[in-house]
Amino acid sequence: MKLVTAIVRPFQVEDIRDVLAANGISGLTATEVRGFGRQKGHTETYRGAEYAIDFLPKVRIEVACRDDKVDEVVAAIAAGARTGKVGDGKIFVTHLVAIVRVRTGETGDAAV
Repeated sequence: MKLVTAIVRPFQVEDIRDVLAANGISGLTATEVRGFGRQKGHTETYRGAEYAIDFLPKVRIEVACRDDKVDEVVAAIAAGARTGKVGDGKIFVTHLVAIVRVRTGETGDAAV
């Protein structure tokens, strides 16, 4: 099993959720995070004073899936998040050693 983690723009989350749902992916976790990469932040003016915003708001999406669904999940997230501009985000795929569904005690693929 794999954990697909994506860091994306906040306004893309609904599009990503819709694309994943259309592909039969039933669950995800979304967390509000802040960070920067090539986008590097920007400066804003508030009441005449300029200040730098170094960390930009992003959303971290995590989807646990079977090995045979990884390419489908990555493609769905990329399709939902892509605007073609700097700052669209990144997708990471990591190996999951174990999954346990707390309510039932199911493990492995059955817990996903």
